[in-house]
Amino acid sequence: MTKTSLALTLTPLLVLLAACGQKSDGAGGPGGAGGPPPVSVAPATQRQIQEFDEFTARLEAPDTVEVRSRVAGTVEAVRFKEGQLVRKGDPLFTIDTRAFRAEVARAEAQIAALKTQADLARTDLGRSEKLVSVNAVSQQEIDQLRSALRSAEANQKGAEAALVQARLNVEFANVTAPVSGRTSRANVTPGNLVGVGDAVLTTLVSSDRVHAYFDASEAAYLKYMRAAKPADVIVQMGLSNEQGYPHTGKLDFVDNRLNPATASIRARAVFDNKGGQFTPGLYARIKLGGSASYTGVVVPDRAINTDQTRKVVFIVGANNIVQPRPVTPGALFDGMRVVDGIKPGELVIVDGVQRAMPGAPVTPQVLKVDDKGMPIPAAAPAPAASK
Repeated sequence: MTKTSLALTLTPLLVLLAACGQKSDGAGGPGGAGGPPPVSVAPATQRQIQEFDEFTARLEAPDTVEVRSRVAGTVEAVRFKEGQLVRKGDPLFTIDTRAFRAEVARAEAQIAALKTQADLARTDLGRSEKLVSVNAVSQQEIDQLRSALRSAEANQKGAEAALVQARLNVEFANVTAPVSGRTSRANVTPGNLVGVGDAVLTTLVSSDRVHAYFDASEAAYLKYMRAAKPADVIVQMGLSNEQGYPHTGKLDFVDNRLNPATASIRARAVFDNKGGQFTPGLYARIKLGGSASYTGVVVPDRAINTDQTRKVVFIVGANNIVQPRPVTPGALFDGMRVVDGIKPGELVIVDGVQRAMPGAPVTPQVLKVDDKGMPIPAAAPAPAASK
């Protein structure tokens, strides 16, 4: 074969090999198909842990009173505005008192008459006792006079009791607020006839405090009862339209038995409501601090994987080799899970774990974390400038 023909034969082969070499070099860079797969990693963080439990609750007023009339009569006036805040003793309704005042006058007159009878019986007895010594009056007559005096005194006391009742009826005709709080709508208007306790005139709920009732499981009950007293348990509350738990209160009641049907126990927390922001019946979220704070290691909850019956986290170790690490997960805080089995600072795979193989190398991209240890997503690469 001549030199010319040999050169013509080798030239296409060299060109093909050069092209393959360039393609291989491009694929062999970091993250390429021919190199270790890319993954996002974040360091495990050590922080102070305060465990808590969350419950759902309903708000109720400490005092809920159905205001009813204690006397029968015609309603003369409604003395409040519907939905108004009232203090204990403020007037709510006025009932016609003319019949009750007439009863007071009748009872006073009866007392005067019976007092006169008692005075007369007392005078007759005294006069007759002086005549006993001269045998002018028999012992039987003395006994009858004493009996008449006791009967007159008893009738006088009965009339005095009737006078007290008549005066109470006059007082009850002015229906006042039994507790301080907010009124509901007035169910009767002036001119209506009401009986004794047969209709609810209005409903009054206290508003200076509010109770949050919730049901806790048996396990939660046993955990929180380790506290010295219920007041030691931290209670925080958030409404449905609020972020987090901005309101702080205290646990003031735990029921005396568990419900065997649900294995739960009723508990109650109390919160200040002087601002009037809480309305009975609202849904609320309750957060209870479960124990004293302690130091723990946290990782993003999404970094924990399940391997049959155990939980594992993939660690990027020396030489960027993937190492599966069994862990024991604990409480969850803001997307971060407390784990036992990882040291602070170890790099945990949080994204791209499906590309990581135990014992195989990867190309880690270390993400920054916020103050809670949560990884901050990497910024997207800027688009290349057009030529």
